[in-house]
Amino acid sequence: MGNPVRVLHVVVNMNRGGAETLIMNLYRNIDRSKVQFDFLTCKEGVFDSEIKAMGGKIYRIPYVSEVGHGGYVRVLNRFFQAHSYYQIVHSHMDKMSGLVLRAAKKAGIRNRIAHSHNTNSEGGKAARIYKWYAGQFVETNATHFYACSHLASNWLYSKKVKSSIILKNGIEPEQFSYSDQIRKSVREELNIGDKTFVLGHVGRFARQKNHPFLIDLFNRFQQGKKDSVLILAGDGPYRSEMEKKVKELSLENNVKFIGIRSDINRILQAFDVFVFPSFHEGLPVTLVEAQAAGLPCFISDYITNEIDLGLNLIHQISLKDKRIWISELIEFAESRPIRKKSISSLTTSDYDIRKTATKLQNNYMKMGREVFEEVDGLHPHVQ
Repeated sequence: MGNPVRVLHVVVNMNRGGAETLIMNLYRNIDRSKVQFDFLTCKEGVFDSEIKAMGGKIYRIPYVSEVGHGGYVRVLNRFFQAHSYYQIVHSHMDKMSGLVLRAAKKAGIRNRIAHSHNTNSEGGKAARIYKWYAGQFVETNATHFYACSHLASNWLYSKKVKSSIILKNGIEPEQFSYSDQIRKSVREELNIGDKTFVLGHVGRFARQKNHPFLIDLFNRFQQGKKDSVLILAGDGPYRSEMEKKVKELSLENNVKFIGIRSDINRILQAFDVFVFPSFHEGLPVTLVEAQAAGLPCFISDYITNEIDLGLNLIHQISLKDKRIWISELIEFAESRPIRKKSISSLTTSDYDIRKTATKLQNNYMKMGREVFEEVDGLHPHVQ
């Protein structure tokens, strides 16, 4: 049958972020006898052991913040020169993909995929300027353009939008199917009563996710709905600051920081609503998961409406007025509609990871065949 096509995925680390979760969902669902994933990272990640168990290789290089621009460019060039045998490089670094794919192009790697997972850059002014600079090299060095949404495509590709491929952030819907039994079990684990109204959020503690707004929102919501709890799943640089804010508002008994979890499919069952007031997103995997769990989602108007899977679960509200958020959440809490299963709709949609994986696998194999045919043409068989 021959060796599988090996694809090198480039990420900062393989932790439980949205893009990384998507990559792992894809990895678990492709035919690894046909396509195998390897990874170029800068830091250790929680998925590293699973990657190795599935036959993937992990390479580590320092990030630009450790070695500076010149050092990072040299490290990338050296790496790709030494690993120029890869047929496909798939970069998930948004604007920073420009530097990655430029180095891959110099090394003669034929297929170079840029993948947009966001609609804005993180960091301070200097970091955003640097990422803007790096982003100038994306379109001139990528051969294929992927994005999780049309909004994410428009952000990263100015000239290549029409040729970009929208690859849906798929999940395994049946893992998230609503269960009263799991809901009860998780609430017992977290010491939450059956009748307590639970607002939930899953996301990294970073500026993008807008946690201060969320905590202020809950503070005012809780004043009108005493028997309520806010669950915050995730970790990140702003976590300690948010823990301090919760203490200042005397909400320690009502806000639970549960950290990074490997069982988000279970955790979602304990929520009554999912609150997601981000400043920007590509197309959040966690909102696809929440809808698969039949969970009503109150989200900011900065998030693309492509996230609405047509299940009547998305409530999009402007960040300009907390009062609207509070009144709508309280109105919802008072009516508390019965949770519905939405798995059947998702298994037939483009958000089923098996469909996404098959589509990507076919794309990879086509790229691999084209490289093989080109090389074979340069070295014709002797009759």
